[in-house]
Amino acid sequence: MFPVGSRFSIPRFLLHLCLGFAFAIALMGVQFLAIDPSPAATFEEIVTRGYLVVAVKDNLRPMGFRDRTGELQGLEIDLARELAEDILGDRDAVVFQPVSNRERLQVVMDGEVDFAIAGVTATAARSRLVDFSLPYYFDGVTFVMLDAVAQDAASITPADLNDATIAAIDGSSTVAAVRYFISNPNLVAVDSYEAGKALLEAGEVDAFAGDTTVLAGWVQEFPQYRLVEFQLSLEPLCVVMPKGLQYDDLRRSIRDAIERSIASGWLREKATEWGLPLPQEEEVRWHSDGERDRFEF
Repeated sequence: MFPVGSRFSIPRFLLHLCLGFAFAIALMGVQFLAIDPSPAATFEEIVTRGYLVVAVKDNLRPMGFRDRTGELQGLEIDLARELAEDILGDRDAVVFQPVSNRERLQVVMDGEVDFAIAGVTATAARSRLVDFSLPYYFDGVTFVMLDAVAQDAASITPADLNDATIAAIDGSSTVAAVRYFISNPNLVAVDSYEAGKALLEAGEVDAFAGDTTVLAGWVQEFPQYRLVEFQLSLEPLCVVMPKGLQYDDLRRSIRDAIERSIASGWLREKATEWGLPLPQEEEVRWHSDGERDRFEF
């Protein structure tokens, strides 16, 4: 304590240090304001605006891709239009924003889009950042083979690949799935889908393992390949939606629309149209308890 009336002077270096801290804090405040994400539009704001803004992929056939004329096509594009029809009464009332894999969650969190339909698998870690709808498709690990080798792809079972030479992306979760479900596989690590394709064409591997959504597009582009009709895993692809009580109406409207699409068979029909294999009905069960969407398989 200093006596009342005494004079206390702050040392010059301490004064400069305090001023430096104050300037740094003020600068940080400006930066925080600059990067603070804008809130996503609420359901009421979307209805007033009259159209949806949806993040999609434009390079993932058959989920979301550009056709020869440059128009967006695919299962996820069809779903976005179906949601626009259900929510706004106009399937053309949607603006698509193509995004990379790294951007898919961030654009929703930053309020740049209303929601994303971009091949996103629902996980516990991601659910801390965003909310998810019911699944609209179940991705998973499957295989492609040369037509001359596969012959009847529909009859091939996991047991037929026991002891087979199988290529897979090095370090991917696909490797673990193959090791778990296929007995004694001879795994060949590759660093890309193109590298796996080259090994198949050269006859150096019997099959290539990868994501169903990617390989389905592969066989559509290259008819000399066949996709087997089973998956080693089921991974739920869901609409990515913003968190917060203010978005309850939006989340509910998307949930209800997808429930109707499931119940009517529309989603299964569209997936089949786009050449995507489907799990058996008994393998997948959707649930909604009014509070939180759940799914089991």
